[in-house]
Amino acid sequence: MTHTVHPYAHRLGILRDWKSRWFSPKGKYSEFLRADVLVREFLEKRLKGFYVADVEIERSQKAFHIIVSTSRPGMIIGRAGDGSQKLRDDLKKLLAKPKLLPANVEVKLDIKEVKSPESNAAIVAQMVVEGLEKRLPFRRVVKSTLEKVMANRDVLGVRVFLAGRLGGATMSRTEDRKLGRIPLQTFRADVDYISTKAIMPYGTIGVKVWIYRGDVFEKEIGNKK
Repeated sequence: MTHTVHPYAHRLGILRDWKSRWFSPKGKYSEFLRADVLVREFLEKRLKGFYVADVEIERSQKAFHIIVSTSRPGMIIGRAGDGSQKLRDDLKKLLAKPKLLPANVEVKLDIKEVKSPESNAAIVAQMVVEGLEKRLPFRRVVKSTLEKVMANRDVLGVRVFLAGRLGGATMSRTEDRKLGRIPLQTFRADVDYISTKAIMPYGTIGVKVWIYRGDVFEKEIGNKK
C-alpha cells in the first residue's frame, strides 16, 4: 500500500529547513508554539493579496525574529519603511496581550524578496485563488497558470489540483492538470508544494499546487550554505 507524505515534511533535514527555529526552556514549549501560531494567522489575514511565499520564525534569548518572503516587498515596506514599522508594532501588541512576549525580548521583522515568483508554489496558488475569486472560468485560470509557470527556466514540472463546486455547479468535483514531471518520492528532487482554498459565495474550492525545480545535489547544498 502506498502512503501519501507531505512533500515539504518528506524533505526536512535533506533539502528543507524547519519554518520555526528555536529551542524552548522547560515548560515554555506551549507558549512558544501558541505565539508562532498567532503570528502566522495574523500575517496570513493582514498580508492577503501581497503574494507572501513564506513566514519563518527564529528565537533567541533577546530577539523574536520574523522573516516574511514576498514577491511584493515594496507594498509591505511602504514609503520610507512606514508599513513594515506599523506591522512590527502590531505584532508586538498581538503578543503583548496574552503575555507571550517577555519584556526584554525585541521583535525584529525582515521582508525578503522572492526573485522568481512563478517558481514558488505558495505565490502560484495565490494567483489561482485570485482568479477563482474574481469569478474567472476555472479551466482558463488553470491553463494560463500552468503556461506561465512552465515559461520559467527553473521549472521542470507543475501540477494544479482543484476540488469543490467548480464553476458554481451543484455537485462538487475535481480538476487536475499537469505539465512536465513531478517526482514526489525522490529526496533530491526540489518539489515545492502548497495547499490553500478559494472562498467563493457558494462554498470553498480547495487548491493544491506542486512545482518541480530540478534535482539538488550535495555540492549545490554546500554552496547555498
